[in-house]
Amino acid sequence: MVTRRTPPVNLIDRWPYGSLRAMTIEIRRVRSEEHEEAGRVTALAYREFADNDDWDRYLEEIADVGARAGVALVLVAVEAGEILGSATLELGERIDEDDPPLAPDEAHIRMLGVGPKVRGRGVARALMEACFANAAEAGRTRMTLHTTQRMRAARAMYETMGFERLPDRVFPDGFVLLTYERAILAA
Repeated sequence: MVTRRTPPVNLIDRWPYGSLRAMTIEIRRVRSEEHEEAGRVTALAYREFADNDDWDRYLEEIADVGARAGVALVLVAVEAGEILGSATLELGERIDEDDPPLAPDEAHIRMLGVGPKVRGRGVARALMEACFANAAEAGRTRMTLHTTQRMRAARAMYETMGFERLPDRVFPDGFVLLTYERAILAA
């Protein structure tokens, strides 16, 4: 597993009286004692989209980091001991049994979320880059992910990172997941 210390886009935070300090964000595998907090932060990132019972159930699934950490790689972004966000990377086994199996060359990002108070600092992009590094290390050559129409900031980031749209995944109830894919460049 690749662990990176990734500086945020905004390296310098102002302290009172004009002093400055540099901050470092560490991207690494979640620790078991962090499951609850990582789940809380990630669910909080999705809370703005929850407008019905299905979303409320999904927020519970997002918050259950422990359940997916045994199946997939869960990465966290940590700064000064605080979890800022997380991402889940499927490299073989799928979290949801009803998802189609991954192709041998495929890695899939799920549940990327950054706490609302720290957005705009490059945390999501750093998590994405760590997912790419781990997928490349595992021998995967393409990355896929799903998002929704509502998640405009996420879609914009994916597109600036070179992801391209694939056919949507449409569920029997009409819910649509937008599908994206990008090649994983060799390290």
